[in-house]
Parts: sequence; structure tokens; C-alpha cells
Amino acid sequence: MRHRNKGIILGRLKGPREMMLRNLASSVLMHEFVVTTKAKAKAVQPMVEHLLTIAKVGDLTARRSLMAVLPQAEAVTKALSLAERYQSRNGGYTRLTNLGPRQGDGAEQVRLELV
Repeated sequence: MRHRNKGIILGRLKGPREMMLRNLASSVLMHEFVVTTKAKAKAVQPMVEHLLTIAKVGDLTARRSLMAVLPQAEAVTKALSLAERYQSRNGGYTRLTNLGPRQGDGAEQVRLELV
């Protein structure tokens, strides 16, 4: 039974799913937007919000916490530099914009971007 299990599975095993979400989060932080499916965007959005909240602290512990999650070192430095932009904001760092169905398979596409 799946009682009280909130995670989205996305048709993958645990290891590949977590790595995909970590890579997607680092892409959002490095490029400030990404175009992906609606399910993946909804799964990674809380993760990006939490990483930016950690980055707002800006100390060594925050850097090490970001390094434990993000696979690219450039994403860590970009997240720490982006944190200055959101110092006065108490959450809500990302926005989802619907783009319509994908041409190949009809999957709903969205643009996940930093506000």
C-alpha cells in the first residue's frame, strides 16, 4: 500500500529518478529555466525552492549542503550568487508556464523558470 507516500515515481527506479531530478535542478539553477514535462517539473520544483532557501544562508554549511545534492560545481556557485536576488523573498522562487503538448508524443510541456 502507498499510504502517506507522496513522491512521484516517474516510471523510474529510485537511483535514476533521484539523479534525474538532481540534474534537472542543477539545469534550472545554471540556466535559470528549463523546458520539460509537467510531471517532471512538478517533481523538481520543491527541490529547487529548497535549494535556493539553503543558498540564501550563504555560509560554508550551506555550500556543503548544496554540493551534496547538486552534481555540478557550477550549479553550486550559481545558486549562491542567485541567493542575493532572493534575500527579501520568502519563497516562491519558481514559476511554471504551460507550453502545450509536445510534437512527438503529446506530453504536456511546461517551462520551469526562476522568477
